[in-house]
Amino acid sequence: MQKIIKYTLFSALMATVALQGCKDSYFDKLTNNPNQVAVPTLPGLLADVTFKSGINSYNVGSIVAPYVQYTANPSASAAGDTYQSIDFSGSWDQLYFAMADANELKKLAVSQNSSEYKGVADVLIAYNLTLVNDLWGDVPFSQAFDINNLFPKYDKQQDVYNSAMTLLDEGIAELSKTNSAVKLQAANDLIYGKITGVVANERLYWIKFAYALKARLLNKVSKTAAYNPTAVLAALSNAFSSNVEDAGMATFRERNPWAGVALSNSQQSLGGWLSEQLIDQLKGGNVAPSDPRIAKITDKTINNVYIGTVNGAGNRLPGANTTKDECYISQNSPWTNDTAPVYLVTYAELKFIEAEAAFTTDKPRAYAAYLAGINANMDKLQVPATDPERIAYLADSRVAVGAAALTKDLIFREKYIATYLNPEAWNDARRFDYKYKDFTLATNAVLTDYIRRLDYPQGERSKNGNNVPVDVARTTKLWWDQ
Repeated sequence: MQKIIKYTLFSALMATVALQGCKDSYFDKLTNNPNQVAVPTLPGLLADVTFKSGINSYNVGSIVAPYVQYTANPSASAAGDTYQSIDFSGSWDQLYFAMADANELKKLAVSQNSSEYKGVADVLIAYNLTLVNDLWGDVPFSQAFDINNLFPKYDKQQDVYNSAMTLLDEGIAELSKTNSAVKLQAANDLIYGKITGVVANERLYWIKFAYALKARLLNKVSKTAAYNPTAVLAALSNAFSSNVEDAGMATFRERNPWAGVALSNSQQSLGGWLSEQLIDQLKGGNVAPSDPRIAKITDKTINNVYIGTVNGAGNRLPGANTTKDECYISQNSPWTNDTAPVYLVTYAELKFIEAEAAFTTDKPRAYAAYLAGINANMDKLQVPATDPERIAYLADSRVAVGAAALTKDLIFREKYIATYLNPEAWNDARRFDYKYKDFTLATNAVLTDYIRRLDYPQGERSKNGNNVPVDVARTTKLWWDQ
């Protein structure tokens, strides 16, 4: 944690950048700019933290993508595919860097009596904290940003979850105030700045985002006695009401990082191969019809078919080829093209949360939400409403089952497609115990069961080793996954 604490001060100096500077991933050129002021501003910090939060969604999404079998490595027995121990020190640092900067934003907002900036800071700390919590469980938080303590303790994983919930509630309370001394500036908000139009409405989008995250957290404990579907539905009633309100970050140095993966692949770097599991879900079969979203997610192979890579097995025979005979992440996709946002939370995801929360007590509502989630995701992927394949898919008896026949399996299956490349997909897979149709352990897996958590990173062991918890097996479930 020493590195994190020191970075808090360093990043605060860098965060004076305005929107134009946010195209540099880590603002690494600013320290060489003689015209750059050395005092952070609220708009500069807002630009910095919204940017880093979007990049962290990508970073964590790329970590979990092979675990949920969205992606697969073309090399046999690849570490991610086969659940090996991997050092994610860089990702750990970036998550704490974002929280450190958000904490600076929060302190500055308090000093300037800006309830709007403080509310946004609370929400973004909660978002990044949840990502850390979901990957590792016990993590530093209560002492993490005390500059006088270079060896912060690890808070218990459930306490970290509760801290995130408290931050969201505090953020909502701050953003609900109408007398902020300093209002949010849309030009420096890389998540909502481009869609608000009237700056006065910006805080309302952030309130909806906070409620969306709250609904997600409340639903995450579905396997525990603490699960309260009524509370989930109440949060959803204040969250997104359409795709327009999705939380996404689309300001990049060059392009969306997923598009960068696709570009590297086209230049023979061989990253971003799509898993057989995802492709087979989209191709359909006994469980579902052919899904028109497949053409909006990936491209056909040189053999004019859709085919995925088996996790852990590497690319298919003859192997070691670059002939594009398997499917990859696509630069042609509305989800992963150069200018596509990296999504933190979407309306489609929320509709599936609603379907799950209403499932036991209100099947008609659950079914309507399930269908709305499918339609919202198809709209987001730009599948035309008049597309015959879309119409056929939604009318097929394996999808349009009726309220009485709706199952949790169907809800989770459709949500799996809608959360493609999102970090939340791993939380759902764990809550669902990986029971997706035909989902199996990766070939050559080093564990006897599915992975449930990450090993603590080596960087943290070297800096704060006395506080790092004793290693637990990667198959050990987090508290909400019991």
